[in-house]
Amino acid sequence: MITVITPVYNGEKFIEKCIQVVINQNCPDVEHIIVDGASKDRTVEIIKQYAEKYPHIRWVSEKDQGQSDAMNKGIAMAKGEILAILNVDDYYEPNILNKVAEILINLPKPSLLVGNCNIWDGEGNLLSINKPSKLKLQDLLMGWKINQMPANPSAYFYHKNIHEIIGLYNTSENYAMDLDFILKAVQVANIKYIDETWGNFRLHENTKTYNSIQSGNTMTDMHRIMRLYRKNLPLLSRLFTAIKYEFYYHIYDKLRFYFENPQKILPFFKSKFIGIFNFLSA
Repeated sequence: MITVITPVYNGEKFIEKCIQVVINQNCPDVEHIIVDGASKDRTVEIIKQYAEKYPHIRWVSEKDQGQSDAMNKGIAMAKGEILAILNVDDYYEPNILNKVAEILINLPKPSLLVGNCNIWDGEGNLLSINKPSKLKLQDLLMGWKINQMPANPSAYFYHKNIHEIIGLYNTSENYAMDLDFILKAVQVANIKYIDETWGNFRLHENTKTYNSIQSGNTMTDMHRIMRLYRKNLPLLSRLFTAIKYEFYYHIYDKLRFYFENPQKILPFFKSKFIGIFNFLSA
């Protein structure tokens, strides 16, 4: 059985479509667990209407400690040996759950199965296709600009017993719980990547992910977690990965900016010279 877990809070705009996405997969061996954080809009009302008609839908509505806590509640309720996280505003391509079940049943436990993911903006424009083909820890720790990491859980699936090894989602992570999970999972699980598009990630305004990117919290959390997991690499690999990561994220962009805007090079060096002069003369 596949258990699809959807954490939601005040998601009346998307919850009905999310429920329909799972129904339309026509997967005979699926349960959809919806974990609501005591929404104040019509979310629970919509969930109830569908749960009365479709026995594969199970749900709970109560206050929680955030998205990670909601996902952990769903894992505790799950009857399936295969887990999927489907955020309320994301969706699958047709017939993905049946395909995933066929593949994972023949893979050793625990396995992490990863496909490609479309990334859309709020107007329905395709921004990019996430193709995370290199999934070893050292590859992922190079960072997105060198090796893409899975962008959204709508495009990856895994055996439930992986949590017996790595633990549940980190409730102290408000924005980067997916990245934290992936970096733990690839160290203990059998990894299989399929070059097919399975998931769809909507990056639109007024969502937690969008606001986090705009505020810079996403990058701050990513840098922090990357540095934390680098410690799991052998010393030389850690050094090589750190140099490459820091170059692309903190030096390469600046060099490219000044190459594209040569008129700004002189003011840049002038400000640096003044700063050094003031330091020495203080």
